[in-house]
Amino acid sequence: MESGKNCKVYTFSKDGTLFAWGNGEKINVTNVTNKGLLHSFDLPKAVCLEFSPKNTVLATWQPYTTSKDGTAGIPNLQLYDVKTGTCLKSFIQKKMQNWCPSWSEDETVCARNVNNEVHFFENNNFNTIANKLHLQKINDFVLSPGPQPYKVAVYVPGSKGAPSFVRLYQYPNFDGPHAALANKSFFKADKVTMLWNKKATAVLVIASTDVDKTGASYYGEQTLHYIAANGESAVVQLPKNGPIYDVVWNSSSTEFCAVYGFMPAKATIFNLKCDPVFDFGTGPRNAAYYSPHGHILVLAGFGNLRGQMEVWDVKNYKLISKPVASDSTYFAWCPDGEHILTATCAPRLRVNNGYKIWHYTGSVLHKYDVPSNGELWQVSWQPFLDGIFPVKAITYQAVPSDVPSEEPKVATAYRPPALRNKPVTNSKLHEEEPPQNMKPQAGNDKPLSKTALKNQRKHEAKKAAKQEARNEKSPDLATTPAPQSTPRNTVSQSTSGDPEIDKKIKNLKKKLKAIEQLKEQAAAGKQLEKNQLEKIQKEKALIQELEDLELGV
Repeated sequence: MESGKNCKVYTFSKDGTLFAWGNGEKINVTNVTNKGLLHSFDLPKAVCLEFSPKNTVLATWQPYTTSKDGTAGIPNLQLYDVKTGTCLKSFIQKKMQNWCPSWSEDETVCARNVNNEVHFFENNNFNTIANKLHLQKINDFVLSPGPQPYKVAVYVPGSKGAPSFVRLYQYPNFDGPHAALANKSFFKADKVTMLWNKKATAVLVIASTDVDKTGASYYGEQTLHYIAANGESAVVQLPKNGPIYDVVWNSSSTEFCAVYGFMPAKATIFNLKCDPVFDFGTGPRNAAYYSPHGHILVLAGFGNLRGQMEVWDVKNYKLISKPVASDSTYFAWCPDGEHILTATCAPRLRVNNGYKIWHYTGSVLHKYDVPSNGELWQVSWQPFLDGIFPVKAITYQAVPSDVPSEEPKVATAYRPPALRNKPVTNSKLHEEEPPQNMKPQAGNDKPLSKTALKNQRKHEAKKAAKQEARNEKSPDLATTPAPQSTPRNTVSQSTSGDPEIDKKIKNLKKKLKAIEQLKEQAAAGKQLEKNQLEKIQKEKALIQELEDLELGV
């Protein structure tokens, strides 16, 4: 343990056996197993640390500075040999964003974005550039996970009316017009996020604009694209308008979850055909986290939301628990796929810092609150390689805990003084949509979309209106009564031959239908006006009058 005001950065190696931290003077590297100090580097200004996948290299980054006379600054990105402690190479890396080189899983290939082109190094030999990927202006790239063959996704922003595009290549085949494995071009993109699935068979691209020109969203506009390594591509159709908050792949690489739409946001699981498989309905959420084994999904509302989490069994689409982690700025699954870490960290929030360890069934197993004069800057699980922890059967029963449960404070809605002594109405700002399985059932057609259902209802209503009009014109030819929703205790559509009586019957049915709607609103909790309540009281008399008229027909 080391204490001090300048201890603000640390990192584990990918397998969790090495640990590096900075104390404002040095970067120290230690072996987690025997706690032995391996190296100490004089890097007082280093703010970013990262180990290569097989623990061969430690990369460090410190802010880039130029001298007062305008001459170029000294290299600020260092790559150290973890075994010997020698500096393998130093680079100038001005931006903190994407500062770290990207390695393939076996460290055969390492890549950096330099002056709008991607430089590739092989076998950690950083003195020789083995390959270059040069397009007009590569803004970003992502190396695929997993074993050979390695693939790389590159993003080139559009300019002068030309669209932006993302291309997939297989290393090292970059030359020639047909070298790309796949290509997807699109307008409306100031920046993109590219997400490979674990098997490196496809990439999801979230394309964002800084400004939504329609004025519908403060956050700009987002679209979601799917690009497969076999050349297929598609736009993922999201049923609700609004921002895309989060998109995550399941570790199975066969499905992904998107959280999107104006609040309350929707969350939907899609398959590799970009068809919806399961819709979680709407709720206060802006993030999604699959467990390491992919069998549990957490939907959460952090940041400006209250920290409500929904823990779902992905195989059976059943809700396991709904814990609340208020003021959380960090969430992480434990590599065992059973425990969850939530934390409130500085500088995002400087009060009530601390962390909690949960079981996915909703129990808090451990809690730590930082003293009021202190701050929590970083917290994380020790990583483990895949396969160390076997997947366990899901349990729905909350596990026992010694930590006393805290009931989240429910903030009461503001009520203006004029309404404070009046009964509370259950009116809602938004209609909540329940979860629903989108998989086509055996023998059924594909489920209709919201728009298709709306159009179907309109079509049926038009058909019914036409039939009714036909019946009124020629009652003798009417073989079937017009399909319409008549109030209960009333007889189906009939005509007397007397236009005056028919008119009265029609008006009475109209009034009864309106009363039926008022009763439904009252049942849903809506506060009715005095005149509306009086209308409901007249229902019996109206039914009697209607029956008398129809019996006289």
